[in-house]
Amino acid sequence: MRDSTTRQGPTCDVDGTCYCPLTGVIDTLSKKYAMQLVSIIGAHDSLRFGEIEEHLPGASTSTISTRLDEFEAAGLVSRTQYDEIPPRVEYALTRDGDEVRTRLEPLLEWATDR
Repeated sequence: MRDSTTRQGPTCDVDGTCYCPLTGVIDTLSKKYAMQLVSIIGAHDSLRFGEIEEHLPGASTSTISTRLDEFEAAGLVSRTQYDEIPPRVEYALTRDGDEVRTRLEPLLEWATDR
């Protein structure tokens, strides 16, 4: 019998309901344009919103904005707003975001080969 506190598997309740520790990450990364955004932002030190849009011409402004908000809430992206006229906002991967990007690269390479 596996102890539910070990890091080797999912955490399970008494009723048998199990929670995979990847659920939140998979939910975030499986959304449209999510993995592309991680790769695009990770390929640069930081990017402004318009620059991100240029890399994803098929994505709507609202979808990109929503993903960036979700990434910021998940701690994958930092958002820096500068007090300038016109306003300037830049996005960069956090340490966790960069780790996700590093771990996604082999998967994206594998998918490209197919």
